[in-house]
Amino acid sequence: MFSLTLVNCQQEKGRDNVTFTKTTISTDFISEGSAVGDVNKDGKTDILVGHRWYEAPDWKMHPISEGEVYDTKTYSNSFLNFTMDVDQDGWIDFIRIDHPGQAAYWYQNPQNQPGLWKEFVLHTSVGTENPIFVDVDGDGRMDIISNDSEEKQMIWLKSPSKKGETEWTKYVISNDPDIATHKYTHGIGFGDLNGDERKDVLVLQGWWEAPEDPTQPDWTFHPVNFGEDCAEMIVYDVNQDGLMDVISSSAHKYGIWWHEQGRDNQGNPTWTKHDIHMDISQTHSLKFEDINGDGIPDLITGKRYFAHNGKDPGAFDPAVIVWFEFKPGKTPQWILHEVDNDSGIGLQVNIFDMNKDKKPDIISGNKKGIHYLQQN
Repeated sequence: MFSLTLVNCQQEKGRDNVTFTKTTISTDFISEGSAVGDVNKDGKTDILVGHRWYEAPDWKMHPISEGEVYDTKTYSNSFLNFTMDVDQDGWIDFIRIDHPGQAAYWYQNPQNQPGLWKEFVLHTSVGTENPIFVDVDGDGRMDIISNDSEEKQMIWLKSPSKKGETEWTKYVISNDPDIATHKYTHGIGFGDLNGDERKDVLVLQGWWEAPEDPTQPDWTFHPVNFGEDCAEMIVYDVNQDGLMDVISSSAHKYGIWWHEQGRDNQGNPTWTKHDIHMDISQTHSLKFEDINGDGIPDLITGKRYFAHNGKDPGAFDPAVIVWFEFKPGKTPQWILHEVDNDSGIGLQVNIFDMNKDKKPDIISGNKKGIHYLQQN
């Protein structure tokens, strides 16, 4: 059974109101991630979470694999979820990233046949708290960047490139065991930080410069102090000065901020931190998408409810989802809008146009359940 709630989000004066209708699909805690895709090829976008998928438009539950409902004082075996046609058979498959440092799996879509989905081990040790799902080598297919906490390496996992293949290929970014290799490492990003038209990999201690061939090992590392434990690190020219900056947020404390890239008198890079908002705790995921259709990306985040089971600062604050209307420039503006205060995010917040009305919607899975906030 699911419930509907109308949520209002007021924009600044002179602009149309943005409103969302919240559907609580389930109050079960099964995952802190979520994914979307047309599982059964009926033209409607379904929601996939943990070991289940929910069929649009009535959100009927179907199993993907064996699983359980977790107590909110513990952790699930599903931290992040993604979808893609892994084996290129024309059907959307499902990826489940387990607890940091554990194996990750992908599940083969049974093509509308009954029964559980066939399970494959994607990689035996996928560390970091927010592995990212991006196209590393530019072949049009999504890959995964994380660490291998068993081997103490920073890696990327290339998705199968040929039809019918099921194996993912590991490539090593760094063999330095002291840089971002602990299974609970926070902070990871992917973007062209130095303007050479190749996307680099960022962590809290700095960034690896992408080589011309991203499959080569031991990328060049540039040390930078990007601050405390954060979630995704978004690369964007915030103040429009021609240099790429980094947006991030506190995974377990309070705060959302951006680091401005500059130059000193010798032309060396400098980094200056600027606060965006400091009153929301446990913002364990960030997305940068255009919410209000003005052609400029906005910042979407929220509270990861009970991230450390009540031990984090602000743990008992409302489980909000918010977006910041972004106005870039020399003095960038971030206008806060609350979407909801009783859902929040997990380690992942999904932004996707679920009903094909050209307005992005919000999907989350966490310890408060599974929530779909449809933009009206």
